[in-house]
Amino acid sequence: MTNKLAVFDFDSTLMDGETLEFFAQEIGIAEKVKSITDRAMRGELDFFESLTERVSFLKGLPVSKVDEISKTLPLMPGAKEVVSELKKIGYKVVCFSGGFRNATAYFAKELGLDGEFANILHVKDGLLTGQVGGEMMFNDSKGQMLKRLQTLLDVSVENTVAVGDGANDLSMFKYAAKRVAFCAKQVLKEKANVIITEKNLANILEYIK
Repeated sequence: MTNKLAVFDFDSTLMDGETLEFFAQEIGIAEKVKSITDRAMRGELDFFESLTERVSFLKGLPVSKVDEISKTLPLMPGAKEVVSELKKIGYKVVCFSGGFRNATAYFAKELGLDGEFANILHVKDGLLTGQVGGEMMFNDSKGQMLKRLQTLLDVSVENTVAVGDGANDLSMFKYAAKRVAFCAKQVLKEKANVIITEKNLANILEYIK
């Protein structure tokens, strides 16, 4: 049997919005964070620098509030359907996120994902310290992780699907035959061979065997 792998970004792909912006709303700095996120997703800022700057604004936010918000994030229309259908036709379905495990670990269970890789917010005495670490910190992190998973699971580039919306998803496209730009920034559309403009992930299914 041929092994197949589908990798989805989380923020603005599996989930309708940006996790960091939902956290920022709690402390009244959503617009400040959004402007940095938008520039990073267009490829105008280094992802590591933009991530660490945005997380620094969250210092002092209780982790209990972070976990509470994480569980109420809105899923993208079609998210459950696309995961379920891909699994039925033999795909391992994984999430890569430049966001945080507070959200991805919860939604991996909700969606039935086979795995999730994300960053971790540092917590001390129940409060965010404003620092972050993890597996998805850099511009090329998703591509590097995809390559490692392909080796581990014995999946070829030809049998890999990558789905994302922003510049930090570009590195995945190098290792995927099916490169899906979902409601994406121009920088990603230019490298995609499937472009979905409607907010419904189930539309991807017509391009995948």
